[in-house]
Amino acid sequence: MGYLTTHILDTTKGIAAAGVKIRLYQHTTDGQRQLIHSTISNNDGRCNQPLLQADNFIAGVYELEFAIDEYFDKQEPSTLASKLNSTQECPHFLNTVVIRFGIGDENAHYHIPLLVSPYSYSTYRGS
Repeated sequence: MGYLTTHILDTTKGIAAAGVKIRLYQHTTDGQRQLIHSTISNNDGRCNQPLLQADNFIAGVYELEFAIDEYFDKQEPSTLASKLNSTQECPHFLNTVVIRFGIGDENAHYHIPLLVSPYSYSTYRGS
């Protein structure tokens, strides 16, 4: 059986992003989305268990939501961030980062890393 994992890295400080609220939604056939899991990233920027696995790991369209604004609100300003922006921008440039993706192979490991700063993010299908 396949499973889904994620990993969040704060590229501003070069560290794992701990304490990020994560929500996983599944898109239904009628175009709605249903919350199926929520958690918070651990000190390594990962979740303590897969977000989706076993009989719940089925082909379909999903969304991961990361509460990045809340994460950066809790961070001590870094030297680099202080030089770039001495005041906290409100509202944040990035609020909730949403990654919509498809699962086609129910026997595969889908890993979705999120590399994030207050002003940008990137992702890819990891291993």
